[in-house]
Amino acid sequence: MRPVFPSTLINRIRSLTLLVSAVKLQKRVPNVLTRILLATIAASFLSASGPVDAAPRPGQPAPNINVISMTGQTISQENYRGHVVILDFFATWCQPCRQSIPHLVEMNRKYGRQGLQILGLSVGEDGERAVKAFTDEFRVNYPLAIAGESTTADFGVRSVPVMFLVDKKGKVAEVYRGYSNEIARSVEQSIKRLLAEK
Repeated sequence: MRPVFPSTLINRIRSLTLLVSAVKLQKRVPNVLTRILLATIAASFLSASGPVDAAPRPGQPAPNINVISMTGQTISQENYRGHVVILDFFATWCQPCRQSIPHLVEMNRKYGRQGLQILGLSVGEDGERAVKAFTDEFRVNYPLAIAGESTTADFGVRSVPVMFLVDKKGKVAEVYRGYSNEIARSVEQSIKRLLAEK
């Protein structure tokens, strides 16, 4: 899995770096105190990241989504009421993500008519062009959208790939981080189980 950091966290790290540089230039604070000060500031900056750690757990309601697909369609949680949903957070440069896409395409082909819906949410800084090229390269048969900071924060996405399997009632049923053949088998078993539920 590759780490993904929201730009707010990146901005905090940049601010901390500037502060460290300013303290070093001043040379007014002894070395040990500088380290203590910097460690304290770093901890406060990183702990203030808030929603990044707020990943929903199985049994909890899935956070609402509101995105625009690559085809211009507005997509929200309302679109998926009564369906089993896979929310796949990915990046076009991520190798495990690229390995998972053919499996998701196959799952959509196999279970789409039975009530499975898949939404791919790009978290990379690749932009629409790269995501559209990715769609063509992998012949993706489900909607893709660019996930904004609020969506990635609401889902606590810190690395990719991560898939949230959501049941017909809108609750998170499973969370899969990374990708392997074992995860692929587990995803399919969970899809079957959730589609069979009323």
